[in-house]
Amino acid sequence: MKRMMKCQVFILLLIFLVNLTGCEAFVRKFTRKSKKDKAPEEMVLVPEEWTGPKMSKEEIYRRYYNFWQSWQEELINVLTQKASLKKRVDCAQQSIKNLSGMRSMLNVTKQKQLDVYLNLMNDLLISIKADIYGTANSSNRQKAERVKRNIMQSFSYPDIKGDLI
Repeated sequence: MKRMMKCQVFILLLIFLVNLTGCEAFVRKFTRKSKKDKAPEEMVLVPEEWTGPKMSKEEIYRRYYNFWQSWQEELINVLTQKASLKKRVDCAQQSIKNLSGMRSMLNVTKQKQLDVYLNLMNDLLISIKADIYGTANSSNRQKAERVKRNIMQSFSYPDIKGDLI
């Protein structure tokens, strides 16, 4: 009886081992990978540059103007809410970036007029960076509101559409 039981257990183990070696995943795991390279990648001989959608100078200026306006409003809100220094600096930098984009679309006389406000915004950025604890947020907010009001009066699209390059 014991001998028959041992035989049955041995046969079951042998069947189990044969099943394991017959398993595809098991065979794949223990076979060597070929050292041949995969199919070579195609070389790009003439790269194509994406130029983006064609926009008129009016659309580009309006986009810069809208981005500047939203970042300026965000800066004013951040200064009101006493947000982190990083957020205040980021809003001021984005506002300056979009003002510079607006400037590049204008003729020389309007550029000089906008340079005054760009310098004010750069001074405001320096003031914001120096104000680590946010103690001058109210005066910085007033400066930002004044710049916003003046730019909106002088540089909205209907006011400068004849001055675009």
